Amino acid sequence: MLIITEQRKIGEIFDHPVYQVTKTSMIELANSKSRSSFLNPRDENRYKKILNTLDLRKDFFFSYSYPIMRGLQKNLSDPQEGWSLYESTFVWNEFLTRQIRNCLRSTLWTVALVYGFFKQDKFAISGKDVMFTLIARRSRHYAGTRYLKRGVNEKGRVANDVETEQIVYEAVPMPTEVSSVVQNRGSIPLFWSQDTSKLNIKPDIILHEKDKNYEATKLHFENLRGRYGNPIIIFNLIKRVKDGNPCFVENLIRQYGS
Repeated sequence: MLIITEQRKIGEIFDHPVYQVTKTSMIELANSKSRSSFLNPRDENRYKKILNTLDLRKDFFFSYSYPIMRGLQKNLSDPQEGWSLYESTFVWNEFLTRQIRNCLRSTLWTVALVYGFFKQDKFAISGKDVMFTLIARRSRHYAGTRYLKRGVNEKGRVANDVETEQIVYEAVPMPTEVSSVVQNRGSIPLFWSQDTSKLNIKPDIILHEKDKNYEATKLHFENLRGRYGNPIIIFNLIKRVKDGNPCFVENLIRQYGS
C-alpha cells in the first residue's frame, strides 16, 4: 500500500486547505503465510517496482474538506460527497482505491488525488487585495505521453484531457463576489496519430479510417455536454488550410461545435 505520510499546504479555497504531497511510504500488507500463496511472486515484484517509480510529490494535490476534483460552480450548484466524488474524471487514483473503498463500504480511509497544477497568489488591484487561483486537472482516462497517445478511444475519451479553472475573488473573510471560469482542452476527437521520430520536429497528422460514422466522436461530445452543458465552443489549434484544402478539423467543428 502506497500511503501519504507528509503534506504541505499550498493554498485554500474559502477556508478549505489544499495540500501537496511531500512524502510517501510503501507498506507491505502481506505476512509470511499469505506471501507464499502469491500465484506469481515475479509479477508481484514487477508491479511493486513500477509503483515505486511513481513520484506523488510532483503535480499531485488534494483537499480533505473541499472537492478539488470539481469546479467551484459545480460544487455550489450540485454539491456531492462520498462515493460520487470518486466518479469524477479527474480523480487520478479512483481505480487504485476502488477495491479498498468497496471492501470497507466507505471513503473515509482514502484520499482523492488530483494530478495537474495548483497555484494561488494574492495581488492588489485598485487598492483591493485579490486572491487568484489557477487549477489544472488532468483526466485519468486515456492518459499517456505526448505523441504516444493521440486522438480518441472507442469510449469517446480523448488524450491529454485537461480542465483548467480560474477563480478570482476579493481577499476578505466573506467575499460577496466570486468569478470562476472553466475551460477544457484535449486531443482532436478522431482516430489519428503522428510519427514519434525525434528527427521530425513537425510530424504530419495521420488520420485513420477506423470510425467512418464518428461514433467515438459523438460519445466525446455527449460526455462534454454532460460535464459542461451547451453550447460547446471549439477552438481549433490546427492549421485551417493545408495544400489548398480545408483541414479535417474544420469539418468536425461545423458538424459538432459552434
